[in-house]
Amino acid sequence: MVTLRRIRENDLQQIMDWRMDPEITRYMNTDPKLTLEGQLKWFYKIQSDPDVDYYMILVDEQEAGVLNLTGLTREDGILGWAYYIGEKKLRSFQTAITLELGVYDHIFDDLGKQALISDVFTLNRGVIQLHLLCGAQITEEKKGHIVKNGIAYDVTFMEMTRDNWYRIREGKKHPALIFPK
Repeated sequence: MVTLRRIRENDLQQIMDWRMDPEITRYMNTDPKLTLEGQLKWFYKIQSDPDVDYYMILVDEQEAGVLNLTGLTREDGILGWAYYIGEKKLRSFQTAITLELGVYDHIFDDLGKQALISDVFTLNRGVIQLHLLCGAQITEEKKGHIVKNGIAYDVTFMEMTRDNWYRIREGKKHPALIFPK
């Protein structure tokens, strides 16, 4: 069962360890060298930022990864999102589907937003295929968009719109995903 809770200060060491794991960072825009002091500053900053929400992903009540929403205060109703599962043993197709479809329900039903966007390293074919399977569409591909450690990476931009989700969701069976207040 996949559930969410707000991240807590005592999660920061685990989040830091996941975020610096080469298996995770290879698909991210940066390879940070984090410190607990820096994590604390980040945590307190996001706690007071109405534009972002961060959640701990739990799989069968075990901490598994982090999900974030950005752009909550944008007037155009477009949000960004990302997530990762840091615990390898808790990664599964079912978890990914539950997260993706549950985020769509939350964004469009609970928050009344118009679109959800993401950017994915083009080499991360599995995530791109997952987004496509769930109904998202590719809006753009930029060659060499991110340069990290001297290597240029192509990035695929994707979007799920409210209208598209409402058109296709009847065929997408999934367990509810509750977003804590």
